[in-house]
Amino acid sequence: MIFDTLKPQVETIISTTTTTTDEKLLSICELLETHVEYYNWVGFYFKNGDKNELKLGPYVGAPTDHTIIPFGKGICGQVAVSNENFVVPDVSAQDNYIACSITVKAEIVIPIFVNGENIGQIDIDSNTPDPFSEADERFLEFVCQKVATIL
Repeated sequence: MIFDTLKPQVETIISTTTTTTDEKLLSICELLETHVEYYNWVGFYFKNGDKNELKLGPYVGAPTDHTIIPFGKGICGQVAVSNENFVVPDVSAQDNYIACSITVKAEIVIPIFVNGENIGQIDIDSNTPDPFSEADERFLEFVCQKVATIL
């Protein structure tokens, strides 16, 4: 399985001492987008200081206008409030979906916790309908746990 081969690469990126945190996050985005064929946009959003909003961090994929997302808005904003994984097999069926691209069919968002606080999330869009499995969730939880160690 592809995730088993990606885990050690994620750990290598995280443990590298010659790159900044943003460079590490971008490298993780590039790794995932390159090696998982149905990951078409991969990025990180983080809590924007004391504001109840998310700010876009490093990402790969099509440019997005959604650099700030209020808590509660869209899938990412809902995860900021719920503190739970959100898997969307069909974005067109979601009332509170913020469309980034007409090609996006599905989305998965996994929160990142530091000391028990939800400080951000990894957001992945797919142009493939219903591509995400429990294996994606477990792998992305692993990625978020590793990312949390450098934040």
